[in-house]
Amino acid sequence: MSVTAQYRQARDVLLTHRTDIEAARKSFDWPRFENFNFALDWFDKIAASEERADQDVLVILEEDGRRYSATYAELSARSSQVANWLRNLGVKRGDGIIIMLDNQYELWETMLAGFKLGAVLLPTTVMLGPEQIDERITRSEATWVVTNPENTAKFDSVPGDFEVITTSTDQLPSVTVHPQHLYADADMAPTQFEVTEPTPADDVALIYFTSGTTSRSKMVAHTHTTYPVGHLSTLYWIGLEPGDVHLNVASPGWAKHAWSNFFAPLIGEATIFLYNYARFDAQEMMSVMDAEGVTSVCAPPTVWRMLIQADMTKMITPPRKVLAAGEPLNPVVIEAVNTAWNADIRDGFGQTESTLQIANTPGQNVKAGSLGRVLPGYNVVLIDPATDEVVEGPGEGEVCLTIDPRPVGLMAGYHKDPAKNAAAFRDGYYRTGDIMNRDQDDVFTYIGRSDDVFKASDYKLSPFELESAIIEHPGVSEAAVVPSPDPIRLAVPKAYVVLAEGYTPNAETAQDILAFTDSKLPPYAKIRRLEFSELPKTISGKIRRVELRKKEAEFHGVDGEMTEPSLAARTTTGGYNHEFAASDFK
Repeated sequence: MSVTAQYRQARDVLLTHRTDIEAARKSFDWPRFENFNFALDWFDKIAASEERADQDVLVILEEDGRRYSATYAELSARSSQVANWLRNLGVKRGDGIIIMLDNQYELWETMLAGFKLGAVLLPTTVMLGPEQIDERITRSEATWVVTNPENTAKFDSVPGDFEVITTSTDQLPSVTVHPQHLYADADMAPTQFEVTEPTPADDVALIYFTSGTTSRSKMVAHTHTTYPVGHLSTLYWIGLEPGDVHLNVASPGWAKHAWSNFFAPLIGEATIFLYNYARFDAQEMMSVMDAEGVTSVCAPPTVWRMLIQADMTKMITPPRKVLAAGEPLNPVVIEAVNTAWNADIRDGFGQTESTLQIANTPGQNVKAGSLGRVLPGYNVVLIDPATDEVVEGPGEGEVCLTIDPRPVGLMAGYHKDPAKNAAAFRDGYYRTGDIMNRDQDDVFTYIGRSDDVFKASDYKLSPFELESAIIEHPGVSEAAVVPSPDPIRLAVPKAYVVLAEGYTPNAETAQDILAFTDSKLPPYAKIRRLEFSELPKTISGKIRRVELRKKEAEFHGVDGEMTEPSLAARTTTGGYNHEFAASDFK
C-alpha cells in the first residue's frame, strides 16, 4: 500500500468515528513511515483528484473587499513553481528558511515548496524586531529568508550569511546588505516538480520558537511526520470534513497557525478562509462569515469574549463547528455561544511541542470549563509533581505522555538543547508542564502551568480558576492572578485587572469587583489584592505571569513584609497601577 493510501486510511478511520471518541481511540493507529513528504505524498495527490482539483483550497478576503482564491490544483502547481525557483537559487535539503509573512498567499506556497525541497521551515511572526530576528537566525543557522516589503528592511541590520526573498512587486534596491531576490520571479519557473530523492520521515521539517512565557524561547523541532501526520489528531478535534470552510483566527509564525490554517484543513480536504482586518470588529466578522459560508471557526478566548459582546443572533447561518484554543475558556463564554448559535464551543489542549492531545470532540457531552478526553493516538498519564508518582483514577497532576510507543504527533525534541530535552523526556514520559484534573469520566480540566499554580494558607490554587471568576464581572476585560507574598498566609491571590470600556480604575470599582468574586469563590481562594494594570504579554499574546510574580516580590518582599516606600506607594483612593486590598473595604 502506498504512503498516500496508508495516510488516507488512517484519516478515514477518524472521519468514520468522528462522533464516537471511544471507537476512534480503539480503531486508530498512527501511520508510521520511513519516507514521507506531506506536499508530495498527500497535498499534490489530492490536488490532482477529480473531487478536489477545482475546489477552493485558500480564500483570503481583505478589509477593503479585495479577494484572493486558489484551487487545490492551482496551489499545487504554484508551490511546484516556487520549489523549482528556490532550487535554482540554491536552496538545498536541510537549508533553514525563515518565513516571515502575514496571512498572504505566498505563505502557503512557500510552506508547500519548502516541504517539497526538504528544507527546514522556520515560521516567524512579523512582529519581531531586528534584535529578535538576529537571535533566531543565529540560533537556527537559517540561510534564507522569505518576507514582505514591510519587513524586508529589518534584515539590513541583522548580521549573518543569509539571502532575503521579498514579496515586493517593485524592483530590488541597488544596494543591500544581504543578497535579495524578488519572489515574483518564481512566475517563470516550471509547474512540474521533479523529485530527485525520497524525503526521510525523521528529517527535521519545521522549527518553531515558543513564545517564552517563563524563560528564553525554546526551539521546537518537528519532522516530516510529527506535524504533517500528527495533526490527524487536530483534524479529529475540529471535526473537519471535505467541503468545510474553516476560519481560524491566528497570526502566522506560531504553531497554532500551522495547526488550523495549514495542516488540519489540508488533511481534511477543506477550504481555508482568512479575513485580514486592521482592527477586530465582531459584527463585521460575523457578517463576513455568513457571506463566505464559514462552517467551522476556531479563535482564542479573547476573540470569543468580543464576539459574545456583539449580537451573535444576527448570523443567518452560524458555523456548526466552533472551537477555542490558546488559553482555557471560561463557562460564561461557552454558555453565551451555545445560547446564540445552539452549538457547543469546544476547547482543546496541545502545545507547540505536540499536536492536540486532549479535547472536546464532536458528539461528546461538553462539561462546561473542561478540555475533554484524550485523543486517538495519545496515551496520557497524570504524575504528581511532588512525589513523581502516577496518579491512578480521578485526581490531579502534571499531564505526561507515554513515549513507548512514541506518539507520532510529539516533537523530535528541542533543537540543539540536550538539557531541556533531558528535563522534558524522563522515565519513559514526556512532561508537558501543565497541571490538570481528571474526573471519574476521564474528562480533563485545566488548572495551570506547573510554575503558575501556587499555595495560599496551604491551599493549592489555580490562577485560571480564579481568573474565570473575575472575568465574569462586566467591568473586567482581562485578568491575571498571581501569588502575592504575605507574612501570615505565605501568599495570597492578587488580581491584575484590565478594565472594560466605561469603567474607572478607582476604589469603588475595585471594591465592586472584589465583592463580586467573593460570592463565587470559597473563602480560602478569595482574591485579597487587586491592581488595575496592563498585562505583560509575549509576542504571541500569552500573559507573562512570571513578570507579575517578580513585581509582587519586589513590591511586598519575599516574606510579605512591605518596605516603607512600598507602603507609601499603596493607596485606596484610586489611581492606575496602585494596589487595593480586600481588607481596605471591610
